[in-house]
Amino acid sequence: MYIPKFSITNKILRTIGEIEAAKEVIENAPLVPFYEKQFQTDAIERTVYHGTHIEGNELSFEQAKEVMEGKDVLAHERDIQEIINYRNVTKLLDDLSAKRGDYTIQDLLDIHYDTVDKIVAPEKTGVLRTTQVVIREEGTGEVIFAPPPALEVPYLLEDFFEWLNSIDAKEVHPILRAGICHYILVAIHPFVEGNGRTVRAFSNLVMMREGYDLKKFFSLEEHFDRDLADYYAAFALVDKQSKNIAVRDLTPWLEYFSYVVAVELAKIKDKVRKLSVDTKLKGKLGRQIALTDRQMKLIEYLSEQGSAIMQDLKHIFPMISEDTILRDLRDLMEKGILAKEGSTKASRYVIANK
Repeated sequence: MYIPKFSITNKILRTIGEIEAAKEVIENAPLVPFYEKQFQTDAIERTVYHGTHIEGNELSFEQAKEVMEGKDVLAHERDIQEIINYRNVTKLLDDLSAKRGDYTIQDLLDIHYDTVDKIVAPEKTGVLRTTQVVIREEGTGEVIFAPPPALEVPYLLEDFFEWLNSIDAKEVHPILRAGICHYILVAIHPFVEGNGRTVRAFSNLVMMREGYDLKKFFSLEEHFDRDLADYYAAFALVDKQSKNIAVRDLTPWLEYFSYVVAVELAKIKDKVRKLSVDTKLKGKLGRQIALTDRQMKLIEYLSEQGSAIMQDLKHIFPMISEDTILRDLRDLMEKGILAKEGSTKASRYVIANK
């Protein structure tokens, strides 16, 4: 059985601590349902766009969104199909994450099938490669990555999945398990095409099944896409150690992977804090309340400033009448979210029970 080699360094300990702190905030912040859905939709759009852009898809973000919305886009058919496919992969992950029991090679094959459907030949879709593949430097043609021979692929996968489902492996923190999956499956390169997207999706599956989907608010693919040089450099630090995958020390890669997760969750944590009403208020209300964009901006401002008079609030919405702002304020007061201090024109508005 394959057993990955890595060390828990101070850097990994620190980033795992940051991840846990962000997780606590994200899971317990009283976001209203409308904003949860908005966050999830935004994260899916970024995941699909950046997950395919890494591999050379030429669609713009707006074009990718239009494809996901079912609109007609004038572009290369392959680029459009890649977006459709990866959107389907995100739906498949929802189904796979709800499964019980061990991870299976079939899970990986199913993800690959949806990833390359109608892009590669049917006989190579959702099927392990039977030929050797190499990655060459664009321009020079120099081989920069040569994965194991095709004959070894089934055995390498069986060994890895045996470890992944073992009792010892389940003692490893889920973020590190996801990172190990990411590296090892890329190194094995099980398919003729679509390895990157398939592997990143499988890594996300591990996080989702093991309690780190965090309401599907974030997109690691966006970070990787915007940080390609460091992404590939982190792989290279491990790749160059040995031709034998089994003896490579994954620590440099896991330091990078856990750092990326920590950075992305910190962004969501900050966004959630800005859009969230105080937790004690949620307990007082006993429920979550859907609010308009304008009302959420009012709450965000009051949460940051502590209180505000009408003159302050008019600066937030220079194109909105005072009467309209007052209607929003009255609605929020009726819902028990805001309170008013004083009864003159200089009255101050505050978050209730702050």
